[in-house]
Amino acid sequence: MNGTQSIDAPWGISVFGAASVDAAPDLARLRVAIAQTRQEPGEAFEVTRGGVNQIREVLRGHSIPDTAVSASRLDLKSLWTYGNERKFRGYECTASFVIELREIDLLETVLVDIVEAGANQVDGVEFDVRAKKELRARARTAAVAAAREKADLYAEAAGVRLGPVVHIKDVDSEPMRNSYRSHSSGSGGDGGDGDLTPGRVSVSAGVIIGFSIIGG
Repeated sequence: MNGTQSIDAPWGISVFGAASVDAAPDLARLRVAIAQTRQEPGEAFEVTRGGVNQIREVLRGHSIPDTAVSASRLDLKSLWTYGNERKFRGYECTASFVIELREIDLLETVLVDIVEAGANQVDGVEFDVRAKKELRARARTAAVAAAREKADLYAEAAGVRLGPVVHIKDVDSEPMRNSYRSHSSGSGGDGGDGDLTPGRVSVSAGVIIGFSIIGG
């Protein structure tokens, strides 16, 4: 958790509570790119644009709508080889894609097909959940419950009773974490050898609560 686990000028009981909630991912984001190098800039643009069109056709064939695909503009740069002397290699044209896939079972098939269609750079796969707001709310509610439970223990140990809440401070939650499970030979997994399987998506929250105390 980030943030200072204290309250400015505290009085009564000040406690920190944290909680995490996890869920099975229901979407994946694929980050891929196509890069082609040619001696002439026009040729580099042409062949890369053709690859972009092929990738889009493959995605449509998997019923992935255009709205689920974010593509960059074509980028062009000169490539040089540096050694004893600088040598011009050509012009590299690149287009990158972020593809949101809601049918996670199609992940491996889609990856293979778009690579065969021309995507020669795979920058990563990120698993996520659509109900992120709801998960965050559940984590925050559980963090409050954890803080109150801790305060009750301190009050009982000190021989006092908790009074009303006088201060609540949200602590920046950790970014949503994605875990992965990759089956390998002999692992005993049910996904087969080399199966890329998402694990759980975890959301964390933290809160600092100040309580007044009664009696002694």
